[in-house]
Amino acid sequence: MYKGNCLCQTVLFEIHGPIRNIIYCHCSECRKAQGSAFATNGIVDTDKFKVVAGEDQLTAYANSATQTKYFCRNCGSPIMSKNTDRPNQVRVRLGTIESDIIERPEAHIFVNSKANWDSIHDDIPQFDTHEPNRARIATEIVE
Repeated sequence: MYKGNCLCQTVLFEIHGPIRNIIYCHCSECRKAQGSAFATNGIVDTDKFKVVAGEDQLTAYANSATQTKYFCRNCGSPIMSKNTDRPNQVRVRLGTIESDIIERPEAHIFVNSKANWDSIHDDIPQFDTHEPNRARIATEIVE
């Protein structure tokens, strides 16, 4: 089990299952949402993700017709996003997880729009857009 929280510890959550498809996203939207060079996200099945405190303190921002980002209304920490095209999963911001994470990042995506002041110094595959087979990966059920 993983435990996570926002900066002010008002929103507390648990993940009772694996985190899959962990990616570093360098797109301008993720950079703005994080205020950093990239966002580190992972997919969790909705039935494995539970807000245990502060759910009423989550505020939503619909950044597209299908995607909504959720963050703490008190401290502004981004917690997760949901997409109506994939209602059985949430994309969790890994920086909010307090537990040691077993799974590892699989890719850097949208590196063609990464910040010009950022450099990538690892051996993880890099892609100019989404990683190949994204639709398959996003809908896989890992047991």
